[in-house]
Amino acid sequence: MPAKVAEEWLNICGGCEVTILDIGEPLLDLLPQLEFVHMPVLMDHKYYGQTGEKTELEIPEADVGIISGGVRNEKEKHVTEEMRKKCKTLVALGSCACFGGIPALANMWTLEELYDKVYRESKTTDAADTPSENIPPLLDRVYAIDEVVNVDAYIPGCPTAPVLIVNALTAILEGKPFDLPERSVCDECPTKREKKAAGGQIKRLLEDMQFDQDGPWENTRCFMEQGYLCLGPVTRAGCGQSMVGEGEEIVPRCVKGYMPCRGCFGPIRKGANPMVDMLGAISSIGLDPKQVEDRRALLNRYIGAQKRLRPLPKR
Repeated sequence: MPAKVAEEWLNICGGCEVTILDIGEPLLDLLPQLEFVHMPVLMDHKYYGQTGEKTELEIPEADVGIISGGVRNEKEKHVTEEMRKKCKTLVALGSCACFGGIPALANMWTLEELYDKVYRESKTTDAADTPSENIPPLLDRVYAIDEVVNVDAYIPGCPTAPVLIVNALTAILEGKPFDLPERSVCDECPTKREKKAAGGQIKRLLEDMQFDQDGPWENTRCFMEQGYLCLGPVTRAGCGQSMVGEGEEIVPRCVKGYMPCRGCFGPIRKGANPMVDMLGAISSIGLDPKQVEDRRALLNRYIGAQKRLRPLPKR
């Protein structure tokens, strides 16, 4: 009997849903084992009945629940709690669900400051009151899913890697735990390291980066040692996995595109403080952490929920 799956998207761009489709042919092997009973991006299943006849939000019971996106308003909080009630196993899919994602950068300001910026002080719009009719009120900040309900499995990434969705669903269907190993992107990165920076200056990504596009990765020097800020030392590995056959060299996704790691797979382990750890990593190769502009936002770009980002006290 196929396992029933319910999927929801909350405060998100929709990229993680596209990743499910990007699984490609391996998805065909999974589909006979799955029955999707709720998935707004693909199915017309209304919260309050197909004609709005019901008074209580309703999500069908499911063996597996998947939530992408963080929780920003009361409606998303309600949907998250209902998903937890109706799903035996709940999976957080993508950086927004796992850590707040890009939207959680808003946690650096109070809700009132955001309202002032958008509705009352913007130079491009007429000042207006905060909207309040027929829309759910915002929460005080952006929350990751596990700040609202218990989560059984995490699939990080912005968006995540299709193979991780396959591995997670396969593990759940077989009654096995799913988790990524606690190692860093640097542990999987094949670039050459000399453990010291060249030049001692942190460069903008607009400057030319040196890499060997045609030769082996060992011919390309570590991007951070070249002076380009790379969050590989404090970011969990896993993005380099692909759906291509075994034996292929694993290369972190951003590095494979000749760009430094952005940090979307989140901390290597729970409880870690990537910002503090990253400042140590920068110093260890001879770079000056003070050269990193907007350090608080940049080093917490995808992980601003779980109280990593919050408004600073007024000076």
